[in-house]
Amino acid sequence: MTQPRARPDPAFDLLELYESALPEVYGYLLSRCGNRSVAEELTSETFLGAVGSCRKADAPPVSVAWLIGVARHKLADHWRRREREERGLRLIHEPDVTDPWTGELDALVAREVLGRLGAHHRAALTLRYVDGLPVNEVAECLGRTVHATEALLVRARTAFRKAYHLKGGQ
Repeated sequence: MTQPRARPDPAFDLLELYESALPEVYGYLLSRCGNRSVAEELTSETFLGAVGSCRKADAPPVSVAWLIGVARHKLADHWRRREREERGLRLIHEPDVTDPWTGELDALVAREVLGRLGAHHRAALTLRYVDGLPVNEVAECLGRTVHATEALLVRARTAFRKAYHLKGGQ
């Protein structure tokens, strides 16, 4: 009776390639999305996704070209998420302000500032503060981890606060 042979884990090949492939994958993503934080997030998603994919029985050999292909798919997923966020924001019902003395001018300035923010900041702030969703549900809606969503909310609040004060809000 022959003993079963353990197949070597292909993730070790990925680990050996990591240091040389990281700058190429990051550079590929950064040149296409133009945003460092998005490129960093997509690079980490690429390598995490590659670990799972390379362990499949029909996976091709691990190489930089294969990793760029994984990155291309992650970038396409990001663009699709972003489009869904934009679409979702257009569908959100704006609240009815009936009493002009309850800060309507501030609400108008806030809406204008929110409209000028990037789609990812606008989506996160709207889901969290306009729709009142908890962070874990915001993360789920945006297709992000809770940790990444918390970081996004910090950046979004900072951008909003700065733009709001420049616009003349209190």
